[in-house]
Amino acid sequence: MLHRSLCFRTVGLGLCLAGVAMCAFAQTVRVDITADHVANTFVPTQALGAGIDRIPTVATDKLFTDRVMQPTLEAGWQTVTYRQNTELHIEAWHWNPEGQWSDPGGKGYFTGSATPGESIRHSFGYFLPHRGSTRNDGAEGDGYSRITDGDSRTYWKSNPYLTKTFTGEDDGRYPQWVVVDLANPLPVNALRIAWGEPYARKYLVQYWTGEDPIKQPVKGAWVAFPGGMITNGAGGMATLQLTQAPIPVRYLRLWMTESSNTCDDHGSSDRRNCVGYAVREIYVGTATEGRFYDLVRHTSDPDQTTTYASSVDPWHTPADINDKHDQVGFDLFYTSGYTRGLPAMVPVAMLYGTPEDSANQIAYLKARGYPISYIEMGEEPDGQYMLPEDYGALYLQWATALHKVDPSLKLGGPVFEGVNEDILVWPDAQGRTSWLGRFIDYLKTHQRMADLNFVSFEHYPYEPCKVQWSSLYDEPALISHIVDVWRADGVPENMPLFVTELNIAWNTGESFVDTFGALWLGDYVGAFLTAGGDGLYYFHYLPLGLYHGCGSSQGTFGMFTMDKYYQVEQKTSQFFASQLINLEWVQPGDGQHRVFPAASDITDPAGHVLVTAYAVQRPDGQWALMLINKDQENAHAVKLTFHDDKEKSHSFFSGPVQTISFGSEQYQWHGAMSGGFADPDGPAVKANLVGGADTVYTLPKASMTVVRGKLGSGKK
Repeated sequence: MLHRSLCFRTVGLGLCLAGVAMCAFAQTVRVDITADHVANTFVPTQALGAGIDRIPTVATDKLFTDRVMQPTLEAGWQTVTYRQNTELHIEAWHWNPEGQWSDPGGKGYFTGSATPGESIRHSFGYFLPHRGSTRNDGAEGDGYSRITDGDSRTYWKSNPYLTKTFTGEDDGRYPQWVVVDLANPLPVNALRIAWGEPYARKYLVQYWTGEDPIKQPVKGAWVAFPGGMITNGAGGMATLQLTQAPIPVRYLRLWMTESSNTCDDHGSSDRRNCVGYAVREIYVGTATEGRFYDLVRHTSDPDQTTTYASSVDPWHTPADINDKHDQVGFDLFYTSGYTRGLPAMVPVAMLYGTPEDSANQIAYLKARGYPISYIEMGEEPDGQYMLPEDYGALYLQWATALHKVDPSLKLGGPVFEGVNEDILVWPDAQGRTSWLGRFIDYLKTHQRMADLNFVSFEHYPYEPCKVQWSSLYDEPALISHIVDVWRADGVPENMPLFVTELNIAWNTGESFVDTFGALWLGDYVGAFLTAGGDGLYYFHYLPLGLYHGCGSSQGTFGMFTMDKYYQVEQKTSQFFASQLINLEWVQPGDGQHRVFPAASDITDPAGHVLVTAYAVQRPDGQWALMLINKDQENAHAVKLTFHDDKEKSHSFFSGPVQTISFGSEQYQWHGAMSGGFADPDGPAVKANLVGGADTVYTLPKASMTVVRGKLGSGKK
């Protein structure tokens, strides 16, 4: 029964009819089923997936068991993507422990074996000894730059695959750079560089006029110091008088355009040792009367003066292994049951790897007979602060190598971080600042657009620790907007868009595990598919338990809470949301679904849409509406109408109708300093009724509801 107070609140002067659950001015959800207004089509086994990421090594044997896998599969997610975490942490990846080192001494560049042998259960990353970035958006506290580590024996070296030897183009097309962050504006008029081999013959030393060239790359400009334009560099220890009088500088950039092509201390037998640029140590400060006063903190830990580098040489040794975290072995990944036997999206290590190693990886998977849907090229180049032309140069080399293995492979990227706006970079010579726009242009200029078969990105729309209930109102606009941005950047309309990682934020909190998490997930999936998205992958598929995210709260990337032995304890709200999406809203299987536009007139006084709606026509002939009621306090009673502009008709659910609802009445999270628990903890509530033209459907407060059935119609 709809109460009088609800009518007056939601529809103003509406009247309630005794014994009828509706108001005179009924709230309505309208679905446009005009044939040529279809918003999208998708197949669940291809479009609704989940991601398996790097995990603690001690967890592998516990998570890859039937005891954990079975409840995970019950969520209904289908195809799987293998996430590559090593590149976020500036590590090389040995996808196969068996292989060959480039140096006969057992070090250098590693190429995994393409020949199947013993089943691969574990694979690990390797720290890079020529690292140049103190931190990036993935590596915050697990390494340091060799540019300010205080050790003259170590050095940063740029990626050799960005040189003429491998690109076939002049090195000036791919400038390599180092940025030094002094933390505060400080008086600077001199620079000292301890060059390694190879060194830069031509380079610029510049200062930044804005606030942050890494996070705000278009809000400022790089300006060359009067004494910072070098055309005849000779290596060694170079001291430059940048200006006569010191000027306040926080960010300084070394911009290198011509290499000496002399060989580093790994020898001349491998051409990769003799191209690019190397810096042993850098000093920034003031010079007067022949004395240099250094402002840089030189230490081999993350507290050093921060530097960022354009790229890294993937040379390493066996001793650099990071075996605390496991990039799950491909054989275990494919044979465990998590992939359901469906083709999986797999990555190749491109930013810190070699083309030969990646080609062998794909050859290995094909030799094993493992099905591949798509191949992601690298991981988050924007989070590594890589310029789009550098990524493009690597992309084409890797694409060439992979297509020699199989010309039909579907390649894509760039696997952007979860952003809500276009990714901007320092302007190029034409003033272009869009990362994706420049990458697309790069492929076109090189006549290689055919090598890009999809564009992938991540979606973490909210800033951690700042998520409020009102954030739910923003999701539909955020995801549809970023889809529009990528298309405006030049992604062709017929090119698939995949979100290969998704959740509320890039750090957890209670919003993940309470009812908010369920409603957000339903809203996101419906909005993305309605906006024309082609596939999405829930993150994180494997349960890893609760951990501190924001303040005293705890949350999890996943659908379960776990005990200390990685055994499932409870289902979280996103598990139940996953089931409503995958098992109730869509028809499980490989049948094609059609998405149609849907909207409601249910708003609050501030104009926020309180009920969002997502409509699919299923292959079994049923229509299914997923309705998200974001009102925390009130249920809403709605009428559902379907209209066809061409046929001049309207329809409604007729005959048997099923409703499946999950929300705050079925699930409540109780947080605690030491963890948390849900009580009640589901399940969703199902009901059967008979639909008709005047049927009103009640949407409980803070809930997601699927209404499913067949249509009856009438002329307007």
